[in-house]
Amino acid sequence: MTEASGFCYVNDIVLGILELLRYHQRVLYVDIDVHHGDGVEEAFYTTDRVMTCSFHKFGEFFPGTGDIKDTGLGKGKRYAVNVPLRDGINDETYKSVFQPVVQHIMDWYRPGAVVMQCGGDSLSGDRLGCFNLSMRGHASCVEFVKSFNIPMMMVGGGGYTIRNVARTWTFETGLAVGEDLTEQELPYNNYFEYYGPEYKLDVPSNNMTNHNSRDYLERITAKIIDNLRSMPFAPSVQAQEVPGDFNVDDYIEGEDSEAEEADIRRTQRQKLESMGVL
Repeated sequence: MTEASGFCYVNDIVLGILELLRYHQRVLYVDIDVHHGDGVEEAFYTTDRVMTCSFHKFGEFFPGTGDIKDTGLGKGKRYAVNVPLRDGINDETYKSVFQPVVQHIMDWYRPGAVVMQCGGDSLSGDRLGCFNLSMRGHASCVEFVKSFNIPMMMVGGGGYTIRNVARTWTFETGLAVGEDLTEQELPYNNYFEYYGPEYKLDVPSNNMTNHNSRDYLERITAKIIDNLRSMPFAPSVQAQEVPGDFNVDDYIEGEDSEAEEADIRRTQRQKLESMGVL
């Protein structure tokens, strides 16, 4: 069943990945939005041609999915990577999980292209988020993925303190095209007053309590890496002609044959709904 969820009524990321699959055997999706990337994960939950990797707040928090134990189904078993985090994670502790997990995925999965969702609601001070990343901590994730020199498509995501989202996506766009905007002054415009009182291209962390202990992060990192090592190395697909332009109607018809493989897991989201949390 197809339905809108959150603030999304079209899954543009899934459409983008489907297009990339016309030219690449394997595509990696990396999501640093504070919310679990449930829609993209669900779309590719039974295939090994797309690996999804989501770093997100987990617990009594929308959408309630993304348990570390949710790793895919059928051919997609172990190709969904979920990194469940707690409130207040900062630059240093986020990096301690992000880099080793992504490094192992790159080494083992060998994607031909990467789609990176740069949700700004993982920034410090977001109105709906609960993480404590600075602009530079957030951008360091983009920089790390870019360092592998693999074709990369960057997309936006959540972000509800708009001035900080604008700052961060401007800075990260600069990173993507090789422009260092660190020392750039904000240009005067009709919205200049929104960026006071500092009027700088910066989003600092604050003194929020970090509930992610070193022991907890080491345990989830070790479990994820162990899962990655137990899957086949760089799965391949048989060489074939590049198909024509993507047609939504054809794709929906093809989905019917996969109905028997539908994921019947009772997700954490359903549990939260039954508890009246969502």
